[in-house]
Amino acid sequence: MPFADLGLSPELVQAVKAKGYDTPTPIQAQAIPSVLMMRDLIAIAQTGTGKTASFVLPMIDILAHGRRRAMMPRSLILEPTRELAAQVAENFEAYGKNHDLKMALLIGGVQMGDQVKALNEGVDVLIATPGRLMDLFERGKILLTGCDLLVIDEADRMLDMGFIPDIETICSKLPTTRQTLLFSATMPPPIKKLADKFLSNPKSIEVARPASANVNIAQHKVLVPSARNKRDVLRTLLRSDNVSTAMIFANRKTTVRELNKSLQSHGFSSGEIHGDMDQSSRIATLDQFKDGKINILCCSDVAARGLDVKGVSHVFNFDTPWHPDDYVHRIGRTGRAGATGRAFTLVAPEDLEAIDNVEKLTGMKIPVYEVETGKTSDKPERAPRERKAREERAPREDKPRREARAPREEAPAREEAPRAARAEKPRREERPRREEREPAGEPGEWNGPIPGFLGISAL
Repeated sequence: MPFADLGLSPELVQAVKAKGYDTPTPIQAQAIPSVLMMRDLIAIAQTGTGKTASFVLPMIDILAHGRRRAMMPRSLILEPTRELAAQVAENFEAYGKNHDLKMALLIGGVQMGDQVKALNEGVDVLIATPGRLMDLFERGKILLTGCDLLVIDEADRMLDMGFIPDIETICSKLPTTRQTLLFSATMPPPIKKLADKFLSNPKSIEVARPASANVNIAQHKVLVPSARNKRDVLRTLLRSDNVSTAMIFANRKTTVRELNKSLQSHGFSSGEIHGDMDQSSRIATLDQFKDGKINILCCSDVAARGLDVKGVSHVFNFDTPWHPDDYVHRIGRTGRAGATGRAFTLVAPEDLEAIDNVEKLTGMKIPVYEVETGKTSDKPERAPRERKAREERAPREDKPRREARAPREEAPAREEAPRAARAEKPRREERPRREEREPAGEPGEWNGPIPGFLGISAL
């Protein structure tokens, strides 16, 4: 089915083709007609399925008819992070080039003056993070009473970041007759409650099982003896697995910084992005990555969701994510829009519980990858092998020490044998030198100093 059959305008179809797309993805094919019919929508789709275009494209055609008013945006898109908001803005610029539409981007980390100026001139679509939007609303710089279309993107991520109360406040300020579109990778109970409260008779779309991983991504886990070995293993994989462009995820910002410095010191072209960086630095690093000036990006989970960079061949989980949902979103940076990709997770002993939770969530057992051979293996994982080894060693370790050394008690008796008899024996059968130096005495009698820990007086 081509895009033209979805009901989009010829100008919009032309812009889509200019971006190199001819056929819609499943989420786009199901969502676009419903949005054009002005229906509320709940869309459950894993990352990398093209869901951004599934609401951007029909919104452009809907907003093509209407008039802008100062301080009153006609539509609102809520995103959990600055990076996602900026990416949606890029999509609007690319697909809406044949339409006379104005857009404003409200995100933290940039000057508020330019954002207020854009609002005062009137915008058709406002793309915002909840925090900055609430800030401007409380200052009286924006009115939401003229907003007829609301998109809540990455709703489960909003929940994780604590934005649900802000979203409820924002929804209460919008017209009750608006059209609302909610997109999420999963549908936990708080998101279901939000949808029931603020959506009217929505159409539900689910293009993949919640929290399932993309079938176009070859997933592997690499067992490492300890966390200290992770950097060596990572460098080996980067050099040996035909890596063209890679994103490497760690759980802590400090780990991201240290890992980037380590890779650069070993000659890799890498950069970093995490929450401690200001917005301009993060955007500059992302642009370098997208332009190919660096081919490895070390990230915290601030970059895990929604970033769409073409041609990412590999994703590496330097740390197994603490939240299983983040695993799906991390590896979703590769294998996008029908392409294939590879994902490796480095698993140290302290990561075993986390990787078990990931496998429970995704419903699949991630195969073990042998770095030495470059192949997957069906052998048992480390923890069972260690338990088995301990069980096999137990009988030997529990064997009484006295039984093993019992023959020593006869040493004093043999010491009294005639010297001539001992001289006739071959030299190889002589007693060990240590036993020759043992003090003489009755068998079993201690003739040395009394250990102090016994607390016995020599008198």
